Amino acid sequence: MPQASEANNPQCRSFGKEPSITEKDDCLHIKRSPSSPQGGPKKRSAFEDLTNAKQGQDQVSKKKAGKVVGKKTQKSVIAQETLKNEENNLKSTEPKAPLEHQDNAGVQKKPKRPVPTEEKAADVDKSVDPKLPDYDEVDEENLKDPFLNAIYVNDIFNYMKEREKQFVLKGYMEKQPDLNIEMRGILVDWMVEVQENFELNHETLYLAVKLVDHYLALTVCMRETLQLLGSTAILIAAKFDERCPPCVDDFLYICDDAYQREELLSMEVNILRTLKFDINIPVAYRFLRRYAKCARANLETLTLARYICELTLQEYEFIWESASKLAASCLLLALKMKELGGWTPTLEHYTGYHVTDLHSLLRRLNLLLYSKPDEKLKAVRYKYAHKVFFEVAKIPPIDVLKLEDQLKVDT
Repeated sequence: MPQASEANNPQCRSFGKEPSITEKDDCLHIKRSPSSPQGGPKKRSAFEDLTNAKQGQDQVSKKKAGKVVGKKTQKSVIAQETLKNEENNLKSTEPKAPLEHQDNAGVQKKPKRPVPTEEKAADVDKSVDPKLPDYDEVDEENLKDPFLNAIYVNDIFNYMKEREKQFVLKGYMEKQPDLNIEMRGILVDWMVEVQENFELNHETLYLAVKLVDHYLALTVCMRETLQLLGSTAILIAAKFDERCPPCVDDFLYICDDAYQREELLSMEVNILRTLKFDINIPVAYRFLRRYAKCARANLETLTLARYICELTLQEYEFIWESASKLAASCLLLALKMKELGGWTPTLEHYTGYHVTDLHSLLRRLNLLLYSKPDEKLKAVRYKYAHKVFFEVAKIPPIDVLKLEDQLKVDT
């Protein structure tokens, strides 16, 4: 549990003050969690070397007496069995060879067939099962790992996409007489600092921002309680997602003791009652990690997509975008910025979005990268400019005309 001290807690600053971020790498604390770019410890099966691959090959080799069969791929073995079945079927139809072509034992000799190559074996496989899917089965390799829930992963994300329809946000700022869009951006920028300094999961940050937006869409809030709303939203999200969430005193400390303990607890109850205790809101970060796995993107490409997605948290005009569509568009833009191709049939299958469905949002995200950063909103750009995050914030965006040419090719 973090202690309320100058050494272990984020810098105290009031909501109205400009955030102070020093560029000292020695004092920078970066999250080392499974959701961070560095990743968590890699899992492996304890019996990964004990397979029955060699046993199947030995059975094939025993059928050919007197011959030594080397290591073959699974496709080659299937091709040989298919050809052997074809030979057995043709025995009754082939004419017998003359006597001079028989050996002393009276056994008819047959011409040897060449062993099929990998390409021929692949053709034989297609002829055996012509209904092969045109996308990759990305979860087959994880079926034996119970911690990855590969059996239920498609059902889980289909359920999350259905829940998105229950949390559609609309513009609410016109209903807030004492707030404006700039104040919301400054609040989210401060929340990014809190997430990084407390070393919280990124899912916690995304959920906290969602809680703030959904609460403001239903309740009028004054500017003097806006920071209290943000810190309480992080507290609720941390209880929902973290193993060891920060305590109440930590959040009072980061607010520079501007609020009392009773005020924070009262705000917590108020948020939960307003949202009817339904806080399992789908966030873009979870979809983004799933889609990056389906694309088999490397860590740097995923981090670039995370940077684009996290920038949208501060922008009010992205609040009504669905989490799954936003995650898919951020990944597609990252793939294009890294020149790693475009939307594949595999991504279309697992995301449920055609490439043309993402074009409009893709253009807006690219313009967001092109726009001049606000001097008051530095936390996200400074965070992803660090070498731990591969300095993805320094990657230039795609030229607008070049992006339009690429989108024409996609259609």
